[in-house]
Amino acid sequence: MREFIRFAGRPAVRPTLLPLAFFVGLLTSVPAAAQDYPARDIGGWTVAASRDKGGCFVTRTYAGTGGTTVLLGLNIDGGNHLTVLNDNWSIKPRDQLKLSFRFSRVGYPEHPVVGMASGGKKGFVTDFDPRFPTLFATSKELQIDRGDVPVERLNLDGSGAAVAELRNCVGIVGAGRASGAQGAERSGLLPRDPFAPDVKPPPKD
Repeated sequence: MREFIRFAGRPAVRPTLLPLAFFVGLLTSVPAAAQDYPARDIGGWTVAASRDKGGCFVTRTYAGTGGTTVLLGLNIDGGNHLTVLNDNWSIKPRDQLKLSFRFSRVGYPEHPVVGMASGGKKGFVTDFDPRFPTLFATSKELQIDRGDVPVERLNLDGSGAAVAELRNCVGIVGAGRASGAQGAERSGLLPRDPFAPDVKPPPKD
């Protein structure tokens, strides 16, 4: 029996920011925590740290019409987002649609997505409940439909090992970010209380 999950609310993502954050130079080395996790290939998927050091992602580009690219991101705070792009699609950035996502036994019907574009491809981005990465890792296929119109059929072979490594990446990046935060000190030039009535500006050089 297939289970259907209703996900309340709109996607908590900002499509105007995602292309820069997740697709432009993602696989290049980046400073701080991301340098502690170089990109690697796992089971036909690429796992890497995001440039903003807020988490990691797993991605794959499929052969076939339009060269569909899928990206599953996992944030340090536990949030996730799914991006799917294709050369031939006409969806526009910021378009708001509802698509149905189905694994073998679990589905997300009429799930809200937001249109986006990156690297010459167009597609959409959305987020899901915390269960989604596990479903992604344990399923053979993800079916995406717009009403009765099929959008994509994604073969998820190898996703189990890739998502396991994705979680490992998030742990490494999160630990590096926490270490950096603990080591940072507030500048001595800043007043203890900048809103106090008697605060004075620092002396000029």
